[in-house]
Amino acid sequence: MSASDWRERPSVIHPITDAVMTLDIAGCFPVPQLLELELGCGDGSFLSAYMQAHPDRNFVGVERLKGRLKKLDREARKCEATNVALFRIEAAYLLKYLLPANLFDAIHVYFPDPWPKAKHHKNRLINTEFPTLAKRVLTDHGRVYLRTDDLDYFEQMEEVFTQSPLFERTETPDELKAITTDFERQWNEQGIPTNYSSWRVT
Repeated sequence: MSASDWRERPSVIHPITDAVMTLDIAGCFPVPQLLELELGCGDGSFLSAYMQAHPDRNFVGVERLKGRLKKLDREARKCEATNVALFRIEAAYLLKYLLPANLFDAIHVYFPDPWPKAKHHKNRLINTEFPTLAKRVLTDHGRVYLRTDDLDYFEQMEEVFTQSPLFERTETPDELKAITTDFERQWNEQGIPTNYSSWRVT
């Protein structure tokens, strides 16, 4: 596909025109399929690879930064992907107010902002409220996959989910571990390991 051709394809970024109405997620996709959600797409490298590896699934990507979202939009249009929908919004707000219940088979949260200062920990996405919010939008036996290079944040993630009766621990599939982000590879090359935490609805 030429550069001019992909630019003619419709954007997969969906505008949010009402900040209180539940989004019509199913209406974003031409084919109904298993649905997964990535909160905070970052550089987009995970979702770009994962959606192309799984044309039999639909994906929703959420990112606050416009430049990152536009990069992922370009990649989706270039590969003619119809199984991805992108939204520019704060992940926590979307999860709490705008998503339909019992819709997603998996939630991916990879390298969220660690807010390292203690006084800023209240801004972390994975907090004591997160399991309840995640459970609401997940299907029965849906899963949450987490990654971070920040050990303090990882310990908080583990504590939050261990104390929740809504989830039980599960293993991160090797297929997911094999798909790394661009930044993740840089950190790993510097000797900074990736910490994985995976949970299943009870």
